[in-house]
Amino acid sequence: MNLVIDAASGVPPFEQIRVQIIEAVRAGSLVPGAKLPTVRGLADELGIAPNTVARSYRELERDEVIETRGRKGTFIAATGDATQRQAQAAATAFAQRIRELRVDPDAALDLARAALSAEH
Repeated sequence: MNLVIDAASGVPPFEQIRVQIIEAVRAGSLVPGAKLPTVRGLADELGIAPNTVARSYRELERDEVIETRGRKGTFIAATGDATQRQAQAAATAFAQRIRELRVDPDAALDLARAALSAEH
C-alpha cells in the first residue's frame, strides 16, 4: 500500500488517507480481507501523528470499508467499499424528505448539485 500525504494540500491528512484507501479498494488493489498497517506503523511510515491515522481508520470503519478484529489487526471489510450502498440510502432519504416538503424535483436536484459543489 503506497499512501502519500501532500503536506501542501488543503485536504487534511486524515482525509487524504481515507480517500486513498477507498480508491485502492475501488481499484481492486486492496481486496476484502487485506490487512492494513497498524495505526502506529502507518503513522511512522507517513511521518504523521498516530491520532491522524486513527481518525482515518475510525471513519473508514464507520463507513464499513474496514473492520478491526481486536488484536488481529485492521482489515478491508468483507463487503469492501460500502459507500455506494450508504450513498443510495442517503439519496433515498433525501428524496423522501423532498417529497414530504413538496419541493419540485428539478429544484431539489439544483439544491443538491449546489451543495455537492460547495467548498467545505
